[in-house]
Amino acid sequence: MTDAPSLRFLRPKRVLADQPGQPVGFRNVRLTPGEADLGLAAAIDRIALPRTPWSRAPFNVLAISGGAAGGAYGAGVLAGLSQAGSRPDFALVTGVSTGALIAPFAFVGPAWDERLRDAYTGGHAQTVFALRRAAPGLQPSLFRARSLDSLIAPFVDDDLLEAVAQGHAEGRRLFVATTDLDRQRACIWDLGAIATQRHEAGVERAIDLFRQILAASASLPGVFPPRLIACQSGERVYNEMHVDGGVAAPQITAGNLPAILVRSFDTMLRFSYRQAISVTATFCAGAGLPLDIASIPYDPRHGSMLKFDTASMTRMFDTAVARARAHEVWAPGAPEPETIAGQLFRTFRPAD
Repeated sequence: MTDAPSLRFLRPKRVLADQPGQPVGFRNVRLTPGEADLGLAAAIDRIALPRTPWSRAPFNVLAISGGAAGGAYGAGVLAGLSQAGSRPDFALVTGVSTGALIAPFAFVGPAWDERLRDAYTGGHAQTVFALRRAAPGLQPSLFRARSLDSLIAPFVDDDLLEAVAQGHAEGRRLFVATTDLDRQRACIWDLGAIATQRHEAGVERAIDLFRQILAASASLPGVFPPRLIACQSGERVYNEMHVDGGVAAPQITAGNLPAILVRSFDTMLRFSYRQAISVTATFCAGAGLPLDIASIPYDPRHGSMLKFDTASMTRMFDTAVARARAHEVWAPGAPEPETIAGQLFRTFRPAD
């Protein structure tokens, strides 16, 4: 009589490499915190625009936070700045969660505002993220992966990658963060490098990786399932599990009611981003860098950040456009510095 097979025979194990590798077919497209420690000068070279020591032109940095449906406000800020003629040419754009979905369009400039508007107010999110379409209770997340994929795919194509590659060639940089769930480490992806290597690695492979990273950054555990990214370290090929870059693998309290998860998500966002703003403001104050913040103004009609109805997302978008056009969107997050560094650099964080 034979023993029943154990679970380890029924479920293949994923074996990680000792050191994080690069996505299969690509090189130097990811940064880790360790890179900053071991090669700070090299990291600065990758994001710094050529400038003379006496240049006083601002170095504009845009950091876009998460917020699910609240991303409509961040998209509206960009569109409003374009309409007001006050949108900077950002040297560095970073994004996490829904901010990662906005970041490529912020990077490529105002010519892409209509595509960004359609992504957040065209009714696509309401169709694919309706709670009645939520995955069954045995699934590891509230929504299936294909729901997010179907939202991203129509807006991320080779034309967008070509525009990102052009910005990268100018010396500007586009970074998106995910969390390597297996190693519980932050991972920063250089999307401009991916776009630049698309012909060498294969256009379809580059588009797929670009979409995968955006989806992984937006995949809050419990809301969307983790994403597996095929990587290679030396001769070993393996899959890395990545989730929302705004978390360090937190666990959401289990529950069968979507309402519990929605409320938990809202609460987590409010507290985590308040903490992030506090840390950023402290850093900027110490470094002599100005910090301007744009956040969603309170309005009970906005509802939950997991309420993807088109009407409320359009209200948030239009509110942001109006405030940006009226030059009312920014609030100081740190004292205005008096240093030379403060005159050369401006740091922006446009949406919660």
